[in-house]
Amino acid sequence: MSHPDEAIALLRAVLRENCTTDLAARRHLNIAGQMGVDPLDYCAHRFGLGSAETWRRVAVWLEAPFASVTPSRLPVPPIARLDHLGGARTLRQQVLGEEVLFVAPWFAEAMHLHAAPERLKRHLRIVPPEAIEAGLTRAASGQLMDEARQRLTRLWPRASASQDLPRHARIGFALLLAAVILVVMVSGVVARPVLIPLVTPLLMIPGVLRLVAAVPHASGRPAPRLLSDAELPIYSVLIPLRDEAAMVPLLRRAMGALDYPPEKLDIRFVVEERSRKTVAAVEAVLADPMFRMVVVPDGPPRTKPKALDYALPLARGKYLVVFDAEDMPEPQQLRLAASLFEADPGLACLQAELMPENASETALTALFAGEYAGLFGRLLPALSRWGLPMPLGGTSNHFRLSVLRDIGGWDAFNVTEDADLGVRLARRGLRTECFDSRTYEEAPLTLRAWMAQRTRWMKGWMRLCQHKLTSRFPSLSADPHGASSAHRNSIATKSTTALRR
Repeated sequence: MSHPDEAIALLRAVLRENCTTDLAARRHLNIAGQMGVDPLDYCAHRFGLGSAETWRRVAVWLEAPFASVTPSRLPVPPIARLDHLGGARTLRQQVLGEEVLFVAPWFAEAMHLHAAPERLKRHLRIVPPEAIEAGLTRAASGQLMDEARQRLTRLWPRASASQDLPRHARIGFALLLAAVILVVMVSGVVARPVLIPLVTPLLMIPGVLRLVAAVPHASGRPAPRLLSDAELPIYSVLIPLRDEAAMVPLLRRAMGALDYPPEKLDIRFVVEERSRKTVAAVEAVLADPMFRMVVVPDGPPRTKPKALDYALPLARGKYLVVFDAEDMPEPQQLRLAASLFEADPGLACLQAELMPENASETALTALFAGEYAGLFGRLLPALSRWGLPMPLGGTSNHFRLSVLRDIGGWDAFNVTEDADLGVRLARRGLRTECFDSRTYEEAPLTLRAWMAQRTRWMKGWMRLCQHKLTSRFPSLSADPHGASSAHRNSIATKSTTALRR
C-alpha cells in the first residue's frame, strides 16, 4: 500500500461513518494540513470522537492492544526536561515483568507502526495523549511540587517571598511605615509649616498620577491583522480552581465560546487535590478533548501561584493565559492576543481589561466597577506608555510561554503574585501592554468579602515592597528577536551567581 493510500485508510478507520469515501478522506487530510494540526487531533475535536475513542480506533487499525490509562504507580527516573512534560507521547514501563511501551502516536507515527512486526506490537499499548501525561504527572508529582516551590528561588534567590528578610530589614520597614502613618496623622495639628510640605506630595502624587492617566490618549498602535485559523499557534489556558465545582459548567461554556480552533487550545483546569467536589465536576467535562485536568497535591504553600507553577511545565502552547473561575472572556480575546504577539516580537505580556458583570447589583459592586474602570481602562495603559512597572491583574494575563518560564513563573509564596510578576517583568526590561479586550468577572458582593480581598492585596504589596527595596535584582534586557535557550540559561546562571556573592 502506498503512503497516501495508507493515510487515507487510517483516516477512514478513525472517522468510519463520518468519512465513507477516499475523496472525503483526502479533503479532511488537506484541511488538517492547511490548519497545521495533526489529523488525529483534527478527528478528535471536529467530529466529537474525543481522545480516548480516536486512539482506540487507531489501536484497532494497528491491531495493537489499547489502554485508556497507564498504570497508576509508575516508578520513573527524574525528568531532565520537565518543561517538555506536556508534549510527551511515549512511556516505557515494566508491567508484570514485561517491558511495555505506552504510546499515543501522531498520525505519521501510526502509519509507521502499521508496518511493525507482530512481536513488536505485542509490547505496545496504544493510549490517548492525556493518559501519557497523567501517568508521568503522577510519577513526577514530587519533582513538579519542588519545581513549583523552588523555581523562582533557584533562578533569583533574593526575589522570592519564600526568603525571609533579615530581622533588621523587617523591623526597619515596619518602623518606616509606622512613621509615615504617624506623620500623616499629626501633620494637620503639629509642626504644620514643616510636616504639611512633606505630607502633601505623598498624598497628591497618586491622585495627580491618576488625573494625568485619565486624559484621553490616542493609541499609537494600529489594530493588528487578526491571524487566520491556519496561522494561529497552540494557546495554553490555565484555570486554577479550589472549592469551585459550581463554576465548572459556566467555565466550559465560556471556553467553548472562544473564537479559536479547538485543536489549538490547551485548556487545563488546575484543581487542588483536596477539592474533591471540584475534581469530580471537572472529570465530568473531560470527554471534550479541549480540556485536561491537573490535580495539585496538597501541601504548603496552599496558594494560587503555587498551583499555577505546578501546572506550568505541562503547558504546550506558544502563548499562555490565566483565567479565574468566574471569568467570561470576550470570544476573540485569544485570537487578538496571539495576533498582537506575532506582530510584535518584543512584547512579553498582555493584560486584558477586567470588568465586573454585576456592577449594578449593589453600591459596593458599583464602586468596585468604577475602580476597575479607572485602573484597567486608564491607569495601567498609562503606566505601560510611560515605561513604568505595570502591576498585572490577577487574571487575563497573556504571556509568551518561553518568557514566563525564563523569569521563573509565579512566586508561589506571594499572595499578590500578579503584582510581583508585573514588577519582575519590568525589572528585567520586558515589555507589558494592555489591549482592547474585556474579561467579565464578579465583584465582591459583601463588605466582608471585599475586606478579605483588600487585606490580601495589601499584605502582598507590603511583602513585595520589602523585597524589592531590600534586595538586589538584575535588570536584564529582553531579546526581542528571541535569544536561544542556551543563551537565556547562560544569562540566568550568571545572574544567579551575581546574586549569591
